[in-house]
Amino acid sequence: MPEIRVSFINNEGAGFAGEKVVEEGTTASQLFFREMGEGASPADYLIRVNRQEVTASYALQPGDRMTVTPTKVQGA
Repeated sequence: MPEIRVSFINNEGAGFAGEKVVEEGTTASQLFFREMGEGASPADYLIRVNRQEVTASYALQPGDRMTVTPTKVQGA
């Protein structure tokens, strides 16, 4: 299957974007769990692609920017 490159920004850490290579047809949900771990709860994060809210089944496209921001800040 062809591969595509997307930017993944995890605002839980240092906030730097990392380029990820995923297979064509990879969904936002699949990339979320791959990067955040199977135990992560999407309800605890604001997940956007290209600054827009998307469904879990959204198929990532070349050049997409996916951001994952926690909705609760620890210690606040």
